[in-house]
Amino acid sequence: MGKFYVTTSIPYVNADPHIGFALEIVQADVLARYHRKKGDDTFFLTGTDEHGVKIVRAAEAEGKSPQDFVDGIAEKFKTLKGALNLSWDDFIRTSDKKRHWPGAQKLWLELVKAGKIYKKKYRGLYCVGHEAFITEKDLVGGKCRDHQKEPEVIEEENWFFKLSDYTASIKSKIENGELRIVPEGRKNEILSLAKEGFEDVSFSRPRKDLSWGVPVPNDEEHTMYVWCDALSNYITALGYGREKNGLERGIAERFSTFWPADVHVIGKDILRFHAAIWPGMLLAAGLPLPKTIFVHGFITVGGEKMSKTVGNVVDPFEVVKKYGADALRYYLLREIPSSGDGDFTYEKFEERYNGDLAKGLGNLVARVLTLAEKADVEPEAGLFSEIVKDAGKNVEAFFNDFRFSDALAVIWQLIAAGDKYIDDKKPWALDSGSEEYRKTIGALLSLVSDIGGLVEPFLPETSEKIAIAVKNKKSEILFPRLS
Repeated sequence: MGKFYVTTSIPYVNADPHIGFALEIVQADVLARYHRKKGDDTFFLTGTDEHGVKIVRAAEAEGKSPQDFVDGIAEKFKTLKGALNLSWDDFIRTSDKKRHWPGAQKLWLELVKAGKIYKKKYRGLYCVGHEAFITEKDLVGGKCRDHQKEPEVIEEENWFFKLSDYTASIKSKIENGELRIVPEGRKNEILSLAKEGFEDVSFSRPRKDLSWGVPVPNDEEHTMYVWCDALSNYITALGYGREKNGLERGIAERFSTFWPADVHVIGKDILRFHAAIWPGMLLAAGLPLPKTIFVHGFITVGGEKMSKTVGNVVDPFEVVKKYGADALRYYLLREIPSSGDGDFTYEKFEERYNGDLAKGLGNLVARVLTLAEKADVEPEAGLFSEIVKDAGKNVEAFFNDFRFSDALAVIWQLIAAGDKYIDDKKPWALDSGSEEYRKTIGALLSLVSDIGGLVEPFLPETSEKIAIAVKNKKSEILFPRLS
């Protein structure tokens, strides 16, 4: 068996978690659970990005220190673990001076040693929403395309990273598949940018303007800008920069075991950061590149972009409270295209819930277990073995391409096959003590057990309930019908 290292991006803690990040972290969780089930040595990382001017301003508005402010929001992100039944192995915070800062500063020094960090005066367009310098290409009608605000013109002296030196190398590695980007459209998007040539990137801000962040090594007047601070989380969580300081036993082994990342799961708005700036930094530091960057789309609500102003931000905690974790996990993985945009409405959600979960999976399990309660029957493989085997192969193929919705569709075909078999055989009309009854229900129990195993990465709580129900021959309502 191999190893598998999967990460989410680290969300910025200027707002509470919303359903868009729930999509990303559930996708990563499904990958982690799938690879653990295969027997791979698996590590799943998430965390929070906690520095920057917006954090300082938000903290001031609430009368808190930046640290107190980020502590509160970070805790809300941590509670997603229980709410969504997530299985992450570590949660890294960029304000953590013991676990994160040493690695971020070590990476900076490696870039200095490589001769790829230089200082220059810079005049550019600064988007407060992004907390980043942007270019004319990022503007639509003179405004940032994402935040719909005109950028500020700022002139200051910063440290820069020579990303332009790595354009050809990054382009080559993407084209030859060494750095895989999924879906193909996102790969083409970054190759189009590479064709124009990557520009050098501002890597620091004056400390007088940005004091809340990681100090630049050997320069008290500058604070690390987001790139070396936030992107480095993927290696600092594995112990990069802490190999010799005794903070954590076996930390060097963690880095050597799991890096490079097998999959970075990210949103489409941060593709350039992960497919250009991050690979450039790693190449400069002499570190291996991640193997795959999987890019998901956005969730709209009733066809509109989520917005606090509009008041249509969907709170994942509220959805879970009303319908359960597995119901939300199912909707996100089945209804939202894995690598495209999707829509959320409560009407669509309840339609999926009633149709696929209550009338589909839940109904089949209840039917089979009710019949099994009438006689002492054990699962008997054989009748459905071939279609289950084929389904397993198809699910694996879809996982390799991150096609979660298609993988679930394959499993739901097994549910349909089970329902059809019951309708055709009409076991309720058979003598419950007969051999035919035993074989019929045994085959169905085996099918239900196999379906429970296949849905485990997607619906872990439901999978466990199915296993217990089959073992005890006791039916239970997995998904109560919504009126």
